[in-house]
Amino acid sequence: MRSWHVEAEQAEFAKFYQSARNDCLRIVLVNVGDQTLAEDLVAEGFSRAWASWRKVRQHPAPRAWVVRSALNLHVSWWRRRRREVGLDGHDVVAPADPGTGLNRPMTTALRRLPARQREVITLRVLLDLDTETTARVLGISPGTVRAHLHRGLGAMRSEFGSAEGPVHDPEPIGHGLRRGWAAK
Repeated sequence: MRSWHVEAEQAEFAKFYQSARNDCLRIVLVNVGDQTLAEDLVAEGFSRAWASWRKVRQHPAPRAWVVRSALNLHVSWWRRRRREVGLDGHDVVAPADPGTGLNRPMTTALRRLPARQREVITLRVLLDLDTETTARVLGISPGTVRAHLHRGLGAMRSEFGSAEGPVHDPEPIGHGLRRGWAAK
């Protein structure tokens, strides 16, 4: 009986890994800018997910759990090595891997954003999480998620110089009807 549950968990995790690996790798790659490092971080994130699979599978967004784990590992990695790493070429991005679906100008623009804005954009846009889930994953309020998303997308728009004029966010900040007001 026990071995059947273990085999079922292994099969469930293997299915999750196959469906989530590329998305998680793409998001971590955008945040760290190094293909090899991103692969290592995602692998470690998945190994930690397996170690805590009973908890992770009940998480509202298991992919986001893996991404957050990988990004936390990157912070730990960076802290251990920050005195060894030169900051020359901070904005230089490794060539995009055709398998990740990222293009070089977009990756470079994302890498120029502050870390929190980059994390919010990758989770909200690339992983397609809602505002509430993104807030829970990052440990910030939903309003802060919306603010970082608005500022980050604005910075990217100005960098790309949209010829069509401004593009509106799906959740504009500070706009819309207030409670008790009706559209006429």
